[in-house]
Amino acid sequence: MPEEITETPQIKNRLELTTSPHLHNNWSTPRAMWMVGAALLPCTAAALVFFGWTQIFILLTSILCAVGTEALIQKLRKQPGTAGDGSAVLTGWLLALTLPPGFSLVSTGIGAVVAVGIGKHIFGGLGYNIFNPALVGRAFLQAAFPVAMTTWESPNFVDTVTSATPLGALKFDAVTSSLAPMFFGNTGGSLGETSALALLAGGIFLIAIGIVNWRIPAAMTIGALVFGTPVWLMNVQQYPSPVYHLLGGGFLLGALFMATDWVSSPVTNRGMWIFGLGISLIVVVIRVFGGLPEGMMYAILIMNAFVPMIDRFTRPRVFGAVA
Repeated sequence: MPEEITETPQIKNRLELTTSPHLHNNWSTPRAMWMVGAALLPCTAAALVFFGWTQIFILLTSILCAVGTEALIQKLRKQPGTAGDGSAVLTGWLLALTLPPGFSLVSTGIGAVVAVGIGKHIFGGLGYNIFNPALVGRAFLQAAFPVAMTTWESPNFVDTVTSATPLGALKFDAVTSSLAPMFFGNTGGSLGETSALALLAGGIFLIAIGIVNWRIPAAMTIGALVFGTPVWLMNVQQYPSPVYHLLGGGFLLGALFMATDWVSSPVTNRGMWIFGLGISLIVVVIRVFGGLPEGMMYAILIMNAFVPMIDRFTRPRVFGAVA
């Protein structure tokens, strides 16, 4: 009789059946968050150069209050702490960059608490928020402290004490600012939005390493050109040019760091194009026809609300499904 085989043969090529997700990469939430933080360093450094090193206290206050709020909520809910994953740090950091120089530290802390508590954890925490948390905090501060939120300090290299933003100067005083200061950052505005050069450096870095999908910034840029050009040609003295739309206000900060938030933006390629074009359309309408010189915050928050519907109608057809 043949000898009994006791060893199981080794199968080299084994088919594994698992549930989604089927595609994996080396990105984790903490790593991605800290990479975004690294990309924010150029515009943060520009803010300290143009508005003074004391602005660091706004940044630290916002980050500490955001992290503290997250830790407290998770402790009350008896959830494992995730303050170290960088998401709360990033929320506080982004919120600080949307604030005007010299903004009240108390108000900054309140905005950070609202951003994390209401903008993030009221929906269930990281991954469940519908709206960008940092913009939720800024929207609250805009409603609660409208005067302080629209009072701008001049950069250190400008002689005046206060100054309007380029968009505000054009809208209310019909004064057009030079594009060079808007590109380099020597102009009035929120801490992180004045230097287009610094924002582009950080944004291109994120696109290059794969954290930011290029489609949303591209769609917003194309949208600003498509929607802004016809209106500008109607009255070149009164309305901002397309380049003015791109360099002015929070357009680049929003396009590269806010609208591209993984949780509150579409997941489909077609959806990203619709999302970006929709943001630019709303921005142009508010800046040109609205009562405010800026509209990036409202545009992103409005389009955040449409993301579930956009994903639903742009999702790929299931293989084998009947049309």
